[in-house]
Amino acid sequence: MSSQSTARRIEGKVALITGAGSGIGRAAAVRFAEEGANLILLDRDRQTLSVVCREAEAFGAKSIAVEADISDEHSLAEAYDKAISAFGQLDIVFANAGINGTISPIEHMSKEEWEATISVNLTGTFLTVKHAIPLLKEKGGSIIITSSINGNRVFSNFGFSAYSSSKAGETAFTRMAALELAEYGIRVNAICPGAISTNIDQSTKPKPELEEIRIPVEFPEGGHPLEDGPGKPSQVANLVLFLASDEASHITGTSVYIDGAESLLRG
Repeated sequence: MSSQSTARRIEGKVALITGAGSGIGRAAAVRFAEEGANLILLDRDRQTLSVVCREAEAFGAKSIAVEADISDEHSLAEAYDKAISAFGQLDIVFANAGINGTISPIEHMSKEEWEATISVNLTGTFLTVKHAIPLLKEKGGSIIITSSINGNRVFSNFGFSAYSSSKAGETAFTRMAALELAEYGIRVNAICPGAISTNIDQSTKPKPELEEIRIPVEFPEGGHPLEDGPGKPSQVANLVLFLASDEASHITGTSVYIDGAESLLRG
């Protein structure tokens, strides 16, 4: 729905988005800008952030780009300090950053490879939420966490034990945080995308030993009942916008699947 045809739903609010340089994070940044939000955009790649800032500012949004590693608490705390210095408030947090990491049989996965995925996806989400709470307590707000169908509805992607564990952990963390923060008017929800056209595969490190554990699984032709192909980041951004807005004022502690029914075929 275009902001030209409806009242802008998050106008004047300040949103912090991690993993904002590409994919779902980038689409959410642009969608939020269309709806009148100002933005704090975090990513490990400052160059891509600069592009997204220009896209957001074309809609009249104010934005700052912060190069940050969400798995590094000091780096993340500095990012929040910069956000408050720039805008003096925070209303929405989209904890979106994540990696696929090493794809490997459990037997062949090293402790360091396991921890690298957990550190970014699960610990990074924890730190993103932790440092947002003091800034959201006074007026309330919305936190949205990007989880996945993997680890929640789908368990047939061989070698994804670390990734799926991190994504299952994110949905449990969402529920714990939602109940704990409800008294402050802070809503916490998770989105669980299926296949979406992003560049997350660039963070995928498959091991040759995967062939040792593969079990033949035959999926229906096409694999996406609702559409012919993976979803678009813009479709996910629309869901994030809804959960961030007052239209979702009574929704918290919920995981919303956005996969075109893909996971119902593959669970």
